[in-house]
Amino acid sequence: MVFSPARLSMRQVVLCGAMVVTLSMGIRHGFGLWLQPITQAQGWTRETFAFALAVQNLAWGVFGVFAGMLADRFGAFRVLAGGAVLYALGLVGMALSPNAFLFALTAGVLIGAAQAATTYAVVYGIIGRQIDPSKRSWAMGVAAAAGSFGQFLMVPVEGFLISGLGWQQALLVLAALVLLIGPFAWGLREPGFQSGQPAPREQTIVQALREAFRYPSFQLLMAGYFVCGFQVVFIGVHMPSYLKDEGLSPQVASYALALIGLFNVFGTYAVGVLGQKFARRKILAAIYFGRSVAIVAFLWAPLTPASVYLFSAVIGLLWLSTVPPTNATLAQIFGVAHLSMLSGFVFFSHQIGSFMGVWLGGLLYDRTGSYDIVWWLAIALGVFAALVNLPVREAPIRRAPLAQPA
Repeated sequence: MVFSPARLSMRQVVLCGAMVVTLSMGIRHGFGLWLQPITQAQGWTRETFAFALAVQNLAWGVFGVFAGMLADRFGAFRVLAGGAVLYALGLVGMALSPNAFLFALTAGVLIGAAQAATTYAVVYGIIGRQIDPSKRSWAMGVAAAAGSFGQFLMVPVEGFLISGLGWQQALLVLAALVLLIGPFAWGLREPGFQSGQPAPREQTIVQALREAFRYPSFQLLMAGYFVCGFQVVFIGVHMPSYLKDEGLSPQVASYALALIGLFNVFGTYAVGVLGQKFARRKILAAIYFGRSVAIVAFLWAPLTPASVYLFSAVIGLLWLSTVPPTNATLAQIFGVAHLSMLSGFVFFSHQIGSFMGVWLGGLLYDRTGSYDIVWWLAIALGVFAALVNLPVREAPIRRAPLAQPA
């Protein structure tokens, strides 16, 4: 590919970024399909599997901060390529782990670190630096929609691989497939980072962090993202088992997860477009409140394949649609110099919510034999997130002029 001396082309950034997210997010969205095959084969409880995926989400958040720092300072290509290798090693370890500790180490820590290096915080940093602000929200919506298309594409593929090859061999196939992230990362080499030297910054990392954490809107965005993580990871991991417990076939769960991915393609793209025209804080509040309404309707309606598919379509429209407005708001408030790092910190809050959602799902199911408590927690948290996003101030932060050296 030919690189501009100043900036990558918008088509190149969107295409390569979308493909990276499609592979990384598409594979992870199907992990819930492995819950019952692995626990039954290994004789583990659901809490054991859920804890490993909870560790994965927490590790994703922790390592996401450092992946963002490295990508902002040295460029995203090295981070993405290293993340692809870690992802493949984690999937191999997930397939071959003989005990719960090694399973938590590989499926949890290793894959979590890999996801931190190959998903939104890093890719959105490239978009923020390379795409004009007038198209930034749209481009972020396209990248998020790609992650959803990856879910729509990969979840049925993963279900087919499990049924055709067995759960272990299916993971090994995915380990080979995820290495395709490397060639697409090559297309995201930013001209300013190709020398291997750190890019100049007006603020140090410490100054940028101090500014962000003192700003109330940053804290509110973090609180809303906590709820996003709780809801989507609980549903994504535990809904297949919930549906099977209620007597529905495994195919219903596979189709449901695929529908979530399909409809989120439309939802995230639409929100990316709307984020260029309307207040993003109101868009975020509507998304979180809409999720709560959808879950209430799902729990109250008779459970049939049709009701599951309807719920999946509705929740899919709202699934990852929080990602473009949240990250575009961060870019608008704080600028793009430290965008990957700040996105990493906000996403860390998301992953703490993810940890709580997936772990409480397994823990409370083992204690009570039901997912009811966690469903209602997800509803209450959705209302909370809608309220805390309304006061967010989207205007660029005002900074004191930097002192000039003598």
